[in-house]
Amino acid sequence: MRLLIVGTLKGQLTTATKIAMDNGATVTHAEDHEQAMRVLRGGKGADLLLVDVALDIRDLVMRLETEHIHAPIVACGITNDARAAVAAIHAGAKEYIPLPPDPELIAAVLAAVANDSRELVYRDDAMARVIKLAQQIAGSDASVMITGESGTGKEVLARYVHTRSARAKRPFISINCAAIPEHLLESELFGHEKGAFTGAIARRIGKFEEATGGTLLLDEISEMDVRLQSKLLRAIQERVIDRVGGTKPVPVDIRIIATSNRNLADAVREGTFREDLLFRLNVVNLKIPPLRERPADIMELAQHFVKKYAEANGVPMRPISAEARRVLSTNRWQGNVRELENTMHRAVLMAQGDEIGPDAILTPDGDRLDLAKTPPAVVHATMAAEQVTRALVGRTVADVERDLILETLKHCLGNRTHAANILGISIRTLRNKLNEYADGGIPITPAGTPGEYPRMPMIGA
Repeated sequence: MRLLIVGTLKGQLTTATKIAMDNGATVTHAEDHEQAMRVLRGGKGADLLLVDVALDIRDLVMRLETEHIHAPIVACGITNDARAAVAAIHAGAKEYIPLPPDPELIAAVLAAVANDSRELVYRDDAMARVIKLAQQIAGSDASVMITGESGTGKEVLARYVHTRSARAKRPFISINCAAIPEHLLESELFGHEKGAFTGAIARRIGKFEEATGGTLLLDEISEMDVRLQSKLLRAIQERVIDRVGGTKPVPVDIRIIATSNRNLADAVREGTFREDLLFRLNVVNLKIPPLRERPADIMELAQHFVKKYAEANGVPMRPISAEARRVLSTNRWQGNVRELENTMHRAVLMAQGDEIGPDAILTPDGDRLDLAKTPPAVVHATMAAEQVTRALVGRTVADVERDLILETLKHCLGNRTHAANILGISIRTLRNKLNEYADGGIPITPAGTPGEYPRMPMIGA
């Protein structure tokens, strides 16, 4: 973690500095806003800013927003003046800490910012296999692609790989390729020189340089414009980058981890993702299964989130009742771990009595999760799809193909031409298949008149 102390607080925050450094953090000091911005532009970066409440915090927040620098601010002051604390929060600070600091309070703030709570919690064998592979490749410098549905925990796994690598004490820098406008993403990644474009008021170091020595996470890389992908490919291949408006290449030493919730092979076929870039990034693929495919993790994670949010909200930690466990276990969790976490956070706040019962397991709209109304058409389609899937499991391709052909022919009342058109095969192929089935003693729907359905007998004729 990287801590930046802004203002004349160095003497008062000796304790905070020591705690941070003892936990492997680097600490930098800046006397004022200008010096703080120079530090941030210069590539040292910061995961947390401790700022003297006497400074204009609103001005600092606006400077950070203008230059798209994201770092939480905690205001500090030598007084318990409530008005100063409220003003700091309204200006954009996340928290206010009175000085001299309480060591435990500082430690809690640093731990929260460092995302120490983002631990890997799992029990299911499907997830255990992914973690085992992650542990196996963590010590290398190979590029890693982490894939999985939204909410499965791709960034958490990326941090896990970083903390077990030889780069663990160096920066872990993350950038969401989907959250930054296309015309700004190049500057965010590679930096820019002063005057490179309108608004470039000073040289800015990009994420590649900021992550030098450590790990760069390219989150949702599938959303990156294909034109920028070529520049990214060069940076990965040659380990050099060009700042926007720069005149000479800059060497970088980073490990790349990328994530995607899309099938990049499909994106390659569609022409929205470069195949050579995919080969460079996908040296090792860690595919996280959706939560519904690792049922043993559901209760393990649910209990973890209950403990986490009970402590965070200062409420008693209640056990999850048997009926609530049933509700949690049978839900499909389309939003995966993120959806489960939000559900358990609500449950901790809404639960009454000695247990967390099904009445506390609610949707965002406030309905009981197990009683939430789903459109009948969706329910029917889901059930039908599951029935078809179950019917296919354990059967050979030849058996499935035979049944499809025979059922289609039956649907067409024996008309070979119509059946071939529906199946997308030639009439000759269809006839050969039917002859093969007939030779095997399988009944075949009799042929009708070519081009029309066979006449059906009239009732009473």
